[in-house]
Amino acid sequence: MKLATIGFVIALAPLWVQAARFGGPNAVDNQLKEDQKQHEVSARERWAEFGLNLGVDYFLVGFWASDALPKSDDNAFSGVGRFYGSWALLNREGANTGSLVWKLEHRYSFTDTAVKNLEFAAGGLGLVLPPFSDERLRLTNLYWKQTLSGGSATVVAGFLDVTDFFDVYALASPWTGFMNFAFSTGTTTVALPGDATLGVAGATMLGDNWFVIGGLTDMESDPTEPWKGFDTFFSDNRYFKSLELGWTSDQEQIYLNNAHITVWHADRSERQGTNEGQGVNVSVSAQMGAWLPFVRAGWSEDAGTLTEKSVSLGTGYYGLAEGSTLGAAVNWAEVPGADDQWTWELFYLFKPLPYLELTPDLQWVRNPALNPAQDNLLMYGIRGRIFY
Repeated sequence: MKLATIGFVIALAPLWVQAARFGGPNAVDNQLKEDQKQHEVSARERWAEFGLNLGVDYFLVGFWASDALPKSDDNAFSGVGRFYGSWALLNREGANTGSLVWKLEHRYSFTDTAVKNLEFAAGGLGLVLPPFSDERLRLTNLYWKQTLSGGSATVVAGFLDVTDFFDVYALASPWTGFMNFAFSTGTTTVALPGDATLGVAGATMLGDNWFVIGGLTDMESDPTEPWKGFDTFFSDNRYFKSLELGWTSDQEQIYLNNAHITVWHADRSERQGTNEGQGVNVSVSAQMGAWLPFVRAGWSEDAGTLTEKSVSLGTGYYGLAEGSTLGAAVNWAEVPGADDQWTWELFYLFKPLPYLELTPDLQWVRNPALNPAQDNLLMYGIRGRIFY
């Protein structure tokens, strides 16, 4: 293991604890809580008596583009089925609970071009709904979560999804929030590892308002063959390291009222096709009544990320209808050797039935970087989710 990495591990060791509400809305425990609010099931209450919380859902997404590069598709259809859960096995009734957390997925594309790659096919530099690929059966989470200090801290270790704890805010989730990656984790400037990355991460509150989040995970993870992560983690020694300092108005509102600065370093990754590099991300979001305005920015160097400078500005609005979310945002990205690319997105998530979510979405890309012959690109689609 590299000396720099060892030093990073030692420095982070006392900080690798993650509070009960740390993590984004798509972290398994947070997703389960949200599902139970919207669709109460008596069987779940019985399971919960034994510390077991289970969830299953299925997504279907269709997207279209106004243009496409030669020999590329202008439409894409993909689906994802997920089985996820959390089982409190240690100190179930106490404040410091230990739980086994998992998420198993099947990702499938019904078209030659998966939804994930539609923006590339249409000439834009970016991703639409990165989870909607064609990887088929794969692992996303399998880790132990241990809360500490009466619930103000937690440590997680095992197969992790970095986007559950890195640069989090309420609308970052591709399952419930914005669909363009410009408005998600890292605003296209971070050399993220894949899902089911073996590692350790966490955070702790520093008093009532300040918090620290840190993590070290494997850059060569393969979610379709997660068991190989032990070999790549301990033999290849290529890691993604991050450290975040943030402020929140209240621990229970940590991904709504949140200001943070995150620094990261990634080793070269053959699996991800990225170089060794580093960067900084800044994010501020604050709930003001039904509104959730946010500003996010990212800068990176040498890593070979989609962009190296990117800024996003937008807002969410909750409650036009029960359980609904409206989101609107704009992103600027500097593209070396080309005009700056601008991306606008508007979406509306609503629940016509207690167990059904629908989200129509509209995106406009100005100066699509991979198709300089076009000044404008429109993409539009709909995301549907059925959950239990």
